[in-house]
Amino acid sequence: MLSTSTLMRYIEEKHYCPYCSGDLVLCHAPPVHVGDGLGWGSEYLFICLNDSCPLFIKGWDYITNQYGRVGSYRYMEIPNSKESYNMMVVTREAFTGSIVDIEEIKRQNEHYQRQQEALADLDACLERKQLTPVLTVLLDESGRIADRKRAVDLLVSLNDIDCVEPLRNHTFNDPYLAQEVHQAIGHILAHHFLKECPYCAELIKARAAVCKHCQRDLAA
Repeated sequence: MLSTSTLMRYIEEKHYCPYCSGDLVLCHAPPVHVGDGLGWGSEYLFICLNDSCPLFIKGWDYITNQYGRVGSYRYMEIPNSKESYNMMVVTREAFTGSIVDIEEIKRQNEHYQRQQEALADLDACLERKQLTPVLTVLLDESGRIADRKRAVDLLVSLNDIDCVEPLRNHTFNDPYLAQEVHQAIGHILAHHFLKECPYCAELIKARAAVCKHCQRDLAA
């Protein structure tokens, strides 16, 4: 699988069709090469999707006359190589459904960059008393479990009750990590002589007999 940085470079590159001078579009490559049944050697292809391209327009008659079949050609290039092909397609819609969602890739890249920055900040978060990088790493379900467990350990050391709400409102896919987070919250609340109301979930004094928020009797 391509790295995010490589894919971002593909997105920023400009490629042009030699037949129509139009921009080539970054698309997901099909699983097999239509000619030999082998892979393309790339997860992505730059393809001309211009329906007014001379190659595409003239290709329909050429394939009908030469091979007695319905089809045409679209020009394509393989990233990181000098290889280019006139690729046969059998419908006008071919590859239009495999266009790379650039905005989604950019969002993924921004998310990745935030995670990397948060990981780099973990080492200094205790000295700086920064909760944000710890929560960023811990609440990322796509992150490495080892990094997230490290963030749990830092929670107790930071001893910041502002972590309670974002953690309680997050669903952890890993039950073991969820248990560790629950225990960490317990340690933090105990250090501040607080507890969670079992009825409204608001934070109250550990020795409270009645919740000041929902007025429920806690002694029952």
